[in-house]
Amino acid sequence: MDWSGDARASHRRIRVASARPGRLVDVRAGLGRDGVTAHLIARAAETPLVVGLDFSFGLPAWFAREHGCGDVAALWDLVARDGEEWLRACRPPFWGRGPVPRPPHDPARPGYRSTEEAARAHGLDPRSTFQIGGAGAVGTGSLRGMPHLARLRAAGFAVWPFDDAGRATVLEIYPRVHTGPVVKRSATARRAVVEADPRIPAELRDAVVDTEDAFDAALSALDMAEHQGELAALGAAASGSPESIEGALWRPARRDAPDAGRAPATEWAPRGQDVPRRG
Repeated sequence: MDWSGDARASHRRIRVASARPGRLVDVRAGLGRDGVTAHLIARAAETPLVVGLDFSFGLPAWFAREHGCGDVAALWDLVARDGEEWLRACRPPFWGRGPVPRPPHDPARPGYRSTEEAARAHGLDPRSTFQIGGAGAVGTGSLRGMPHLARLRAAGFAVWPFDDAGRATVLEIYPRVHTGPVVKRSATARRAVVEADPRIPAELRDAVVDTEDAFDAALSALDMAEHQGELAALGAAASGSPESIEGALWRPARRDAPDAGRAPATEWAPRGQDVPRRG
């Protein structure tokens, strides 16, 4: 699912794609953030599912500690209460809106979560959740997304990596991992990828090519569907680890690059840029 932090028109940007192994099933537009949450709760009542959402599920651990949050649930409550004020005021450590520049690097108060640092070490370019304006900003969508995670968890969803995977699981994705190095701003480039992918039925190709958001959602859903076993076996992050309060990007293990798909296994408790944007 390609998310949006738009205050009034998220329904114009959000795309919801559904897939099963080897086939894209649907690409849907027109749902705002509340509509997406209601849709997912309804779907979970009908069938097991795993949902990928394109926003940060947490903030750096030091920020949570400084605000008295002992776990991610407390952080989500804080965001629900104060997040809109953070967006309005754009005070450090938030940056990118109006004249507020990026704060200087402070090793004691880093701008990236551990999962983003790990992704950057693998050549990816995730942005800081503190960036709430400017090219590539992911913070606005994240702050407006975290309260929906609390709603989904209350409705019975497991939210990884804070919970073991369950019958209905939601996790954080980074679309660039799933689309590969296509020039996504180019409709021609998107079309070439879609036309070459036999998993995308002819009747859905125009919908996938229509926007970058639709392309991201569809390719991410297809990639997730290819890793059902891996997704079903996801375990919660070890208690006290940065990921247990910051969250983590899910990146699939690749056959051709075993270490490129996810952070080292020791970080978990297992059970068993061509485009100036986040994705």
